[in-house]
Amino acid sequence: MSAASDQPATLPDGAHDAFLMDVRTDTDDLGRPVQRLDLTVVAGEFKGLVVTIVTGEPLGDEIELIGMPATITVSDGEPSVTIDD
Repeated sequence: MSAASDQPATLPDGAHDAFLMDVRTDTDDLGRPVQRLDLTVVAGEFKGLVVTIVTGEPLGDEIELIGMPATITVSDGEPSVTIDD
């Protein structure tokens, strides 16, 4: 599963191991479904940093996603998240 973010990256380009702490499913201003993912970086220089990524489409069930390992990938300043299942 993968999703792009609509917020500026707070991490440098590269892959960052993360843990999915919270997921909230909602709709955007146009009524489209989105998910707000709160992730904590679990290793490296940015360990402990909490990053919020809003997906353009839901990645799955909120309850099933919480606690999943993930990878935040930043490319050209644009973050995306992949759930590592």
